[in-house]
Amino acid sequence: MGCYHPSFIPSKERRFNLLMSNRARSIIEAIFAVIVWGGTFVATKVALQQVQPDTVVFLRFGMGVIILAAGVQLRRQWIPLTRRDILSLIGLGFLGISFHQWLQSTGMVTSAASTTAWIVATSPVFIAILGWILLKEKAGWLQIAGTVLAFFGVLLVVTRGDLQLSTIGHIGTIGDALILISAINWAVFSVLSRGMLKRLPSALMMFYVMLFGFIFSSLFFFIKTGPADILRLNMSGWAAVLVLGIFGSGLAYIAWYDALQNLSANQSGVFLNIEPLVTMLVAYVVLGEPITWASILGGAVIILGVWLVNRKPAVS
Repeated sequence: MGCYHPSFIPSKERRFNLLMSNRARSIIEAIFAVIVWGGTFVATKVALQQVQPDTVVFLRFGMGVIILAAGVQLRRQWIPLTRRDILSLIGLGFLGISFHQWLQSTGMVTSAASTTAWIVATSPVFIAILGWILLKEKAGWLQIAGTVLAFFGVLLVVTRGDLQLSTIGHIGTIGDALILISAINWAVFSVLSRGMLKRLPSALMMFYVMLFGFIFSSLFFFIKTGPADILRLNMSGWAAVLVLGIFGSGLAYIAWYDALQNLSANQSGVFLNIEPLVTMLVAYVVLGEPITWASILGGAVIILGVWLVNRKPAVS
């Protein structure tokens, strides 16, 4: 028998307890992030009842930049950027913040909050499609079936379950179409961000992306809409904007990227599937949006399709 060191077991237990505590904290942070993001669709809808989409984007990401900057400062993650990094971040800022949020905010003028959340949930499918096309990643029958299922789920949601040919010819609203474009745009942004995430801390990268996106959005806001639009916000409007800025664009991003340090991609994907469910429930309570069988069934089909697309093939 080998030598027994009493200190070995406690040390091992401490490491195990530390790992479990980090994992538990990550799960709590992931749940916090998806609940906040689920609520942001409803908050956006509330704010859009009072001000223009440009105003919502301007205020939201102005607050988000401050929160993310504070987070990076507390973690001491500031590092010098190369000229190439700056140019890449400028492009990502326009694509992932300015253009993306313009699509979503403008789309939500006519698209229901719950419908928006279900359409946005298809982003992983578009990420996978771009991987097949641009990165030459292999797609099996399950992935192809998942893609078809996800789009069928979207059809169920936006047509409210009426899948007659005459209805499909006039799918949803203009807002629904813009939200679908935003899902594709987010997939492009995510694929282009992969290289940057390998070189920079995630919170630092998102700070610069949000900063440059905010600069573009600010120019558009001051030229097209103007600061006077902010005066139209009442108490409920400001509450919605604060939820969007402080929580949706600040704390939720920090919590999510913290969680990703201890959770795998598959584990984090499970939590993202909760987001549209949260939106549907909050929209029902706050906005009075009905929960229909088409939303429930379509949402379930979308989640199944996304799961199949991202499912790793079994190793033979």
